[in-house]
Amino acid sequence: METPWHLVFMALLYILAGILHFAIPVMYERIVPPWIPKKRAVVYLTGILEIAFGVALFFPALRSTGLYGIIVLLLLFLPAHTYMVRDKTAGMGIPIWILYLRIPFQGLLIYWASIYL
Repeated sequence: METPWHLVFMALLYILAGILHFAIPVMYERIVPPWIPKKRAVVYLTGILEIAFGVALFFPALRSTGLYGIIVLLLLFLPAHTYMVRDKTAGMGIPIWILYLRIPFQGLLIYWASIYL
């Protein structure tokens, strides 16, 4: 069975996001809250997981695992998004309204993944 274009698009988004964890890890380290140790390892691990879950969407037998994995990652990323709102350095100069908008946007991404389960 062929993968629908919207799942291909979702998969490519997560694969690209995962690759960016390796291309610009310092940017991702900046948004990891201070209470999380080994920031670089966390950035690389989440990058690997985003790539793996994105690739899983291409395989019907692995698709639900990839979707559940994406949902869990999106939930785990919420502390980073709230940290970006609270800390100027983590916020990277992004307008505060965009940072606040990212939090409910996570909910939309979770919903988007959940409709394919």
